[in-house]
Amino acid sequence: MTAHSNLTATAKLGFGLMRLPLQGEAIDLAQLSRMADLFIQQGFSYFDTAYVYHGGKSETAFRQAVALRQPRAAFTIADKLPAWELKQPADVDRIFNEQLERCGVSYFDFYLLHSINAGHLKIYEAMDCFKWGQDMKAQGKIRYFGFSFHDNAALLDQILTKHPEVDFVQLQINYFDWDNPAIDSRGCYETARRHNKNIVIMEPVKGGVLAALPAPQQARLRAVQPQWSDAAWALRFAGGLDGVIAVLSGMSERAQMEDNLRTMLQLRPLTAAEATALEQVSLALRQTPTVGCTACRYCVDGCPEQIKIPDIIRVYNDFLVYGAQPQRQQAAYRRITATAAGPASACIQCGQCESVCPQHLPVIDLMAQAASVFEA
Repeated sequence: MTAHSNLTATAKLGFGLMRLPLQGEAIDLAQLSRMADLFIQQGFSYFDTAYVYHGGKSETAFRQAVALRQPRAAFTIADKLPAWELKQPADVDRIFNEQLERCGVSYFDFYLLHSINAGHLKIYEAMDCFKWGQDMKAQGKIRYFGFSFHDNAALLDQILTKHPEVDFVQLQINYFDWDNPAIDSRGCYETARRHNKNIVIMEPVKGGVLAALPAPQQARLRAVQPQWSDAAWALRFAGGLDGVIAVLSGMSERAQMEDNLRTMLQLRPLTAAEATALEQVSLALRQTPTVGCTACRYCVDGCPEQIKIPDIIRVYNDFLVYGAQPQRQQAAYRRITATAAGPASACIQCGQCESVCPQHLPVIDLMAQAASVFEA
């Protein structure tokens, strides 16, 4: 596979539509439209959405902000098929056609089997989704077919060996997870390259964690490059890898987009000194006892108690890093649980959250730990 014609060697930034600008609980379409316009004006084209993002509203937001306002040649759109919504083979075509309608397009430039792990792989294989993807390519409804992946390098090798026909893979890669055994970014990256697959990178700033570093780690990086933001360091690490055609970033405000555009328009490989600084920061971060939640919110939609799990984990991480700060942390916890959302103690241990968590977090135990801290 070669990169889409609209993607150049420098235009690697992808607009991830999982963390869109909001007005209250609703997507801010006016701001999203302005950001999409700026993104395209600066020479970028890759938009990434999914059936479940923003409770199913991300795709329609893309249609309103981009597809209805820009010529088709100005953008490329990636969408994904969710294994957990497939109950029978007919669901594959039903969901795919619904996605085309939601996005306001007649074909997808990039289409993925969403969030493959050992469990989801069984569903995709049972529904013959790999062959289905090739059929859709033959019909012109998909240009490039691939999958996003959340498991170990050994399983990735098995899949690519069995299905060499896939065009690309989407991997979680960032400097923190590069040598993290739970994510295995390096192993998965090297496996994909060994199979000669191009790569789309997700979570380059790990759900925003690497965009707001603790002060000591910020100081380490600023000593090497005073002008770079924390996010710029993370994007440069990801974008500098060989075989990468897009680095996705969920941008929820214009300032984030402007910073990312500056970074990716001036992309160059890291120097030895810069790479060493990142290694030092990564080591220091791994020694800090935090929970590696990226706030993807896959766990939230199916929670029977409507617990805002990522938001609770964010406050719990604040407790782990800074110790007990009752006034600030309790106020944040009360805001999270003040509406219809259940508190951490409402968890009924059904396991739905753990079954869909891309980071393989022990969510049930984490909710119990958060309840012991904030509800004691």
